[in-house]
Order: sequence, then C-alpha cells, then structure tokens
Amino acid sequence: KARTASDKARKGVMKQLLDVDTKSKLAACSSKKSEECEIYIVEGDSAGGTVKTARNRRTQEVLPLRGKILNEEKAPLEKILVNNEIKTMIAAFGCGIGENFDIKKLRYDKIIILTDADVDGAHISTLLLTFFYRFMPELIYSGKVYRGLPPLYKVDYEKAGSGKTPADAKPKKRGKKKYSEYVFNDFELEKFRKIKENKIIGIQRYKGLGEMDAEQLWETTLDPESRILAQVTISDTVEADDITTTLMSSNVPPRREFIMEEAKYATLDI
Repeated sequence: KARTASDKARKGVMKQLLDVDTKSKLAACSSKKSEECEIYIVEGDSAGGTVKTARNRRTQEVLPLRGKILNEEKAPLEKILVNNEIKTMIAAFGCGIGENFDIKKLRYDKIIILTDADVDGAHISTLLLTFFYRFMPELIYSGKVYRGLPPLYKVDYEKAGSGKTPADAKPKKRGKKKYSEYVFNDFELEKFRKIKENKIIGIQRYKGLGEMDAEQLWETTLDPESRILAQVTISDTVEADDITTTLMSSNVPPRREFIMEEAKYATLDI
C-alpha cells in the first residue's frame, strides 16, 4: 500500500510539473498522423517566426526555445522538470519521460534540432542531445532525432555563356549568366573560390536563421526534397556514455584534458 501510494504521489507530481500549455509557444500542424508529422526545435523567437512562415503547415510544427536549456548532465531531474522550456518540449512530444516514457505515444516521426550554424547554435544542439540521451534515449535509438544543417553562406556568381547558337538563328552577344549557390562551411567556400569559370560577385554570410527569408529557409532547410538532415545515432553505447560524461559533467579535469588533446583540430569561429 505504501509503495502504491508513493507511486501515485510521484505520478501526481510529474503530471503537475508537466501540465503546461504548449499552445502559446508551439506552432502546430493540421495533420494528426504521427508518421508524417515532424517538429522543428529552433532557437529564439526571431528564427521561430521565419520557420513558422516558411514551413509546411500540414505536417511541420515549430517550437521556439528561449535561451539555452539546462545542462542535464549537471542538474537533477527535479530541477530539470521545473524548467519551462524543457516542460514545454516534453509536453509537445506527448510520450512522457523516464519511467513513464512510451515511444508509441510520440506525436512525430522526426524531431529536428534546427540551430544557427555557429558556436552558440552548436552548444544549444549539444544541450538538447544531452537531454534526449540521458532522459529520453529511446528517441535516439528509434532514429527519431535529427539535426537540420542550414547553410552558412549564399554565393552569387557569374559564368561565361557558351556562345553557341542554332544554325538558323542570329548570333547573340556572348554574356554572363548569374547563379546562386548555398555553401555550408568555410571549407566548401574555399573550394568554390578555386573554380576558375566562376566569378563571385557577392557572398552573404548567414549569422542566424532569422536572416533568411521564408523562401530561402524553405529550399535549404525545410523542404524534404532538398534539405540536409543528419540523423543522430549511437554506434557504441559505452563510448557515448563516456564522452557525454567527460564533456558535460561538472568534473573539470577530464574535460580540460580532452580539450587540450583535440584543440589541434579546432578552427576559430570569430
């Protein structure tokens, strides 16, 4: 009887903590079929507003997060569950958490983390992945978690025309054709610069998703036919647990050692 009462009390507390109104933050889609629905978790209202405008309203939902969520590797579950951003996210998923987690109740086929292509965006993405890994690992093992990969640059360039004309047509003045291409990192940009027939006439660097208009965001990040998604997977459970503890826990020496060892591969994002 005592155990039953304890379980009932704990479930009551969990329900109270997670009983939040998601309507004010979540831009819902019209479809009720979980197998075709997906949710984009984005940073900030600015990016959230653009994604809401660009999305497919039938199948794509948008949840903007304000600021950075807690580092779940350092905080206890009780503290995590009173964080408004995390509560809203759990309520939106609909599948519970911890012992009450049920993957069958998940409302989406894909959970897509969509952050800016900079250091802050990478940090927010890491915090979200840490939360999923520690408290909702079934999402990852079931292949439901993805990272959206937005471009870092838009390059406008010209190419010389071929100059060829049909035999029965009047010769036309040879001119330049203008093109645009999205580039996802500095390495690709430098590679693009070395193509001799391309004359770059403009480069736009996206500091954040909010700088893209709805059409650009759709064709680069939201359109299932052209977007690039990276599915989050775990190939080695022991290694995943070890690296998460090393990088995200409050134990500083192992993290300092890791950073010193890996610093030679780092590039500055200034």
